[in-house]
Amino acid sequence: MTLLAALAGSGLALYAITRTWSVHLTPRTGLSDLREARTGTDTEPWVTALAVVALAGTGALLATSGWVRRALGVLLVLAGAGVTIGAIIGRAGLDPGDAGAAGTAWPVACAIGGVIIALGGLTALTQGHRWPGMSARYERKPEPVATTAAADNRATWDALDRGDDPTAG
Repeated sequence: MTLLAALAGSGLALYAITRTWSVHLTPRTGLSDLREARTGTDTEPWVTALAVVALAGTGALLATSGWVRRALGVLLVLAGAGVTIGAIIGRAGLDPGDAGAAGTAWPVACAIGGVIIALGGLTALTQGHRWPGMSARYERKPEPVATTAAADNRATWDALDRGDDPTAG
């Protein structure tokens, strides 16, 4: 559940930061009004990067265990806090203009996504060491020590060098 929540929080933050947060219309005589739309990424571009880091960190939780998983939990807490703070700062210094309710809804959604990321990271930090790790079948196994099969192989090559036909026989 923690991984799904952190993924959902990252996705929500990424989606909300790319939506229109403000629209300003500049009237022009004889022409249509000039429309300037700004997204959350235009306002606070680093929030997008933090949301991507949270997305990657959530995926990395699957492949890690122990203290590395706890370190990723700390990273997710910090990324989630950064997304939340960035959304609040971005909205505080922005006049939504003609964006209407979207000028408030998307920054709030982005902040909620950041909170969800931070909560997922906190859960990974405190409980992650209890989660199962990846299967051992994905781990690299040591090379086997020379066996009799290697000696038989050597004998076959030696027979070929002497000119013996290994298929005759």
